[in-house]
Amino acid sequence: MFSEFSGLVAQLKATDPTFAALFDKHTALDEKVRRMETHAEPGTHEEIEILKKEKLLIKDHVYAMLKKAGIPAT
Repeated sequence: MFSEFSGLVAQLKATDPTFAALFDKHTALDEKVRRMETHAEPGTHEEIEILKKEKLLIKDHVYAMLKKAGIPAT
């Protein structure tokens, strides 16, 4: 997620505990969704969709934090 801003992401993860927690939660949700979609972990279609929506909200929040920290708007 946001690989083009890896330097800023690394900096914020090291200095902003809120950013780090959100970023890590997104990563964990992404892995959970992937496992559920590949049937390595049980999950209904509805559960997967709920997790995807949660991931999207977190991603939006992370992006807002990146913008505030100085990335140019696209």
